Amino acid sequence: MSTTLHGKHLIGDTTSAAGSITYRAVNAKGGELMEPAFHEATDAEIDQAMRLADAAFDPLRARSAEDRAALLEAIADEVMALGDDVLARCHAETNLPLPRLTMERGRTAMQAKLFATKIREGSWVDAVIDHALPDRQPQPRPDMRKMLVPIGPIVVFGASNFPLAISVAGTDTVCALGAGCPVVVKAHPAHPGTSELVAGAVQRALKRGGFPAGAFSLLHGAGHAVGTALVKHPLTRAVAFTGSLRGGRALFDVANARPDPIPVYAELGSANPVFILPQALAERGEQIAQGYVQSTTLGVGQFCTNPGLVLGLRGEPFTRFQGAVAQVAAQVPPATMLHAGIRDAYEKGVEHLAGTPGVSLLAKSSQAVDPHLTQAACVMFRTDVHTFEQQPHLHREVFGPTSLIIEADTAAELERIARNLEGHLTATLHATPQDLKDHANLVRILERKVGRIVINGFPTGVEVTHATHHGGPYPATLDPHWTSIGGASIYRFVRPVCYQGFPDEALPVELREGNPRGIWRMVDGVRGK
Repeated sequence: MSTTLHGKHLIGDTTSAAGSITYRAVNAKGGELMEPAFHEATDAEIDQAMRLADAAFDPLRARSAEDRAALLEAIADEVMALGDDVLARCHAETNLPLPRLTMERGRTAMQAKLFATKIREGSWVDAVIDHALPDRQPQPRPDMRKMLVPIGPIVVFGASNFPLAISVAGTDTVCALGAGCPVVVKAHPAHPGTSELVAGAVQRALKRGGFPAGAFSLLHGAGHAVGTALVKHPLTRAVAFTGSLRGGRALFDVANARPDPIPVYAELGSANPVFILPQALAERGEQIAQGYVQSTTLGVGQFCTNPGLVLGLRGEPFTRFQGAVAQVAAQVPPATMLHAGIRDAYEKGVEHLAGTPGVSLLAKSSQAVDPHLTQAACVMFRTDVHTFEQQPHLHREVFGPTSLIIEADTAAELERIARNLEGHLTATLHATPQDLKDHANLVRILERKVGRIVINGFPTGVEVTHATHHGGPYPATLDPHWTSIGGASIYRFVRPVCYQGFPDEALPVELREGNPRGIWRMVDGVRGK
């Protein structure tokens, strides 16, 4: 594999390695350094990538919707054509199992095709037409037409836990390109080889379609300097980031300190509370316990939708539930995390939980951790409402295979906890129809706290569709309207422009009188085609 990788930046259709500082990927399981060396981007290379992106903006957005949809389909095809090479490299860099990576590669291609469908159909531009009223008194009304247009070069940060689906050719990149925005990707330093391979696939797709090469670039950097410089660059128009609260807030602060602040669309962290209501608990508590542990430990707990909090009412059914959780959790073997940094942060988080007065250990993996394999064990804790309310750190995500069970005495306590929660991506209710009637107010409270409410399931395994919403109030995200998953994520990279008094032939095609694209539009207050 090392013979096919060069460790250089892909800037437009060229490679570059001007900097003298290099780093290597680390084998996630064995700890050995991998070839080749990857170069830190210099300020000049960063500037070159951003200037090429800006130069590509007008030619890219001038291409037809059909051309841009075909580009996304070509990206999907090229990613799939990478074959086993990208899976092998990604497995070595992340230790994610090959079946998981195979599914993630398929999801990456599926996402690109989903946005191709959206771009080709066209109604997403939200075209609105209000015809002129020349005879209106006391003054005439001009012809007014509005639609969404792309904003310019986008900086995308690859996510560590989804090295394919939320990375170089993930949703951030394909929806930006589909909207007409050039993209500069900051590769994640934990999987730079994977990033280089996928970036080559994007380059080939652009070349196939005759698109400007500057519409896409990939830059490497092991520290914070490259990402910070990209956010500061005056040609950057928006930032997409999936990662830690600390990292996202740092980029947000940089973006807001610019002379012209720009949006940072960041997914930051979420503990995803699960409420198990009385009838469901009595009827199938052991079954819920099995699914809960499986969801908590899926992918070694390295999902932003990991169920980190579980709440239920004290009593015999909840005691049986916890006993079942303890039995299942003890059987979960330790597993290797994505990299040592994530493992170390997980261990610190678990130590903090274990050292909190009022928090007790419920269960952990019975098998010992092998520290040489960057492993983490499943660890489950429990506490009471008073402790949870008095210790704010218990509300926050610990990224990895751990969760905290909270025993409440009354339904009023469950509602109070829900009302005082920070923002999260998801909330889950295990409930019968009668439970939902009895606790209808809890649902109303959770609507204010999360972006997705799950009934009788678990929040991991996000389905990517046009209806998917993957956002939530802070600190889950910096903007609760959308993040990197789902059809609505394209709206991060567009803004409305109103065209007043334009002759028909000078209007964007989506706003012309005859509706040549046949899209849904709002015309004089009535939506239709």
